[in-house]
Amino acid sequence: MPRMSVRRIVARARDRVSPLLYSVSSLFTGLLCALTVLAASTSAGASEVQEVTLSNGMKVLLREVPKAPVATVQIWYKVGSRDEVMGRAGLSHMLEHMMFKGTPKNPKGTFSRTIRKNGGNDNAFTSQDYTGYFENIAADRVDLALELEADRLRGLLLDDKEFQLEREVVKEERRMRTEDDPQSYLVEAVFAQAFQQHPYHWPIIGWFPDLNAMTREDLKRHYDTYYVPNNATLIVVGDIQSKTLLPTIRRLFESIPSRPVPTHPVPEEPEQKGERRIVIKREAQLPFVLAAYRAPNFKTEDSYALALLESLLSQGKSARLYRSLVYDQKIALAVGADHSLLQTDPQLFYCYVVVAPGQKVEAVEQALYRELDRIKQEPPSEMELQRARNQLEASRVFGQDSIFRQAMLLGQAESVGAGWRFEDAFLDRVRRVTPQDIQRVAQRYLAEDARTVGVLVPLPPLQPFAATAGEAHP
Repeated sequence: MPRMSVRRIVARARDRVSPLLYSVSSLFTGLLCALTVLAASTSAGASEVQEVTLSNGMKVLLREVPKAPVATVQIWYKVGSRDEVMGRAGLSHMLEHMMFKGTPKNPKGTFSRTIRKNGGNDNAFTSQDYTGYFENIAADRVDLALELEADRLRGLLLDDKEFQLEREVVKEERRMRTEDDPQSYLVEAVFAQAFQQHPYHWPIIGWFPDLNAMTREDLKRHYDTYYVPNNATLIVVGDIQSKTLLPTIRRLFESIPSRPVPTHPVPEEPEQKGERRIVIKREAQLPFVLAAYRAPNFKTEDSYALALLESLLSQGKSARLYRSLVYDQKIALAVGADHSLLQTDPQLFYCYVVVAPGQKVEAVEQALYRELDRIKQEPPSEMELQRARNQLEASRVFGQDSIFRQAMLLGQAESVGAGWRFEDAFLDRVRRVTPQDIQRVAQRYLAEDARTVGVLVPLPPLQPFAATAGEAHP
């Protein structure tokens, strides 16, 4: 799952508007969202998804979208940091890096260079639950992307020298994204506190001791175990003809043998019986507060009410947290909430606040809890809920305008166990949520005893050492 940074969070703080504009804007936004959802849903121009399972167990999802002569090719493996063991955190992410280091047929650098020469771009991503690879390319070059993916599925080199070099690259990535980013550092610490037995405890990128202990043999074992066709979903969306593309896919992938994918018991996180707190003191510009609550995933109806609660709290200037903490009280520069609905296992619902200069952190934290308590004490109005629902629906429909986003939604839902048809039912379930459902889930899940709180306390920057008078210099 994504981590927050100072720049990304503070960028969400907007110029203030008047209370009158809030109400007018809210009504206009609701009407606009409803109209755009209707318009977008009738003009998507996409066909139904065609699902095929190859004889070796690989699932293939094809969707014809003839709006432009481009396509996205994505292959998703059901393996992420959730599938790692203590002492080897970061293994899935490290293997993602090594997947670009070449095969006997396509040596190091050939993969991405070939895609770029043909006008495309490629990249990869690792999460707690899956690892994915993609190529965005002209529709008449799809076969090329498929050939490259099939080649590295069956014959990755995993050279030890390349591994040693790439490990230093990953360590530097950790320094830049986590160690040198106080907010990301705090988020990582909060997750480690919130999950003490479940493997969501360790970070996707891994810790330095785990990276240092990792070996080429660890990577080879991980690759052989999880990078098999029966643990993968291949997705192609764009200006394609499924009937003509499917024989090519069979030719390239069906000969790759399947292997049993081991099932390992994932410990269920026990019930939390009291608030947990962690305080981080780092060089930083502003204090930062993160309050995280354990929450269900897509497998329960409550998760859809929580998705709307997130929108109600944090989406737009009319959202409750912004209106109260940023506009009315002027005690925060940025606020937000997030709920990880599409996860293999239950995750977190969290709220965060960037404390305004001169404000007391304790007072701002309590102001955040008062806003959450308001929802527990009184459900939102039907109009407020409808606005949140419109925003959520519009976001999902607008996402369908991009073939890349379409494929991403299919891959994510399929990889976490929800199934690619998840999106078809999502909006219907959201529409059934009532104001009372919002109040009920807030009361049930946003409980003090189930809360893990992280506080970033800024330290002044270290002063450079000043030479004493009369000291000799070289």
